[in-house]
Parts: sequence; structure tokens; C-alpha cells
Amino acid sequence: MSNDARAQVGRYGEKIAARFLADAGYLVVDRNWRGTRGEIDLVALDGDEVVVVEVKTRRGLGYGHPAEAVTPAKLARLRRLAGQWLSESRTTAASVRIDVVAVVLPRAGAATVEHLRGVS
Repeated sequence: MSNDARAQVGRYGEKIAARFLADAGYLVVDRNWRGTRGEIDLVALDGDEVVVVEVKTRRGLGYGHPAEAVTPAKLARLRRLAGQWLSESRTTAASVRIDVVAVVLPRAGAATVEHLRGVS
């Protein structure tokens, strides 16, 4: 798969994840926020809790479940980025958590979405 096709799949997965979270009552406040050391796919509010969301999208399970791609190094980077986002947004959150939304796009039929709360 080309880099452009991979990027399109990722963007589509992020759109599905944002809609999924909104339907679950979250307020998506930022998308594709770029910090000095990376990007946060989605930032949402779950009540008064800030939720940093990593979205992983795959077209199948041939390379494993999408959430398996969220490594300890990626989680550490997300924690640093969450701190930077908080300081730059001046949000006074009661708490912060990191979630993963895994999206699988089958060849036919609807996407499957799995929301893993508080992975870090």
C-alpha cells in the first residue's frame, strides 16, 4: 500500500473514531494536533476529563489487531504530548487519560470499532 493510500485509510479511521466518540457523548475538541515531538490524533472531553486518543486503523487483521501497534514508546510519547497540549490549551482538567480507538475496515460491510479506555 502506498503512503498516500495508507494516509487516506488513517484519515478515514480518525473520522470514524471521532464520530464514534461523539455518539458516545464525548466532545472532540482537537484533531491532528501537532506538538514538538509528534501528533495527537484526537483530543476529547469525557465530562471534565481530557482524553488523548490514539486511533489505529487497519484494513484487516492480517498484521494483527490495530491496538497492537500502540507500543510502550508510543504511549510515552503520547503522555509527553498530552502534557504539552494541556499547557498550550490552558485547560484546567480534573484528570487526563489516554485511550486507543482501533478501527478495522473490512473489504465489505461496516467498520468495526473498539474503544480501549485508560491504556496509560
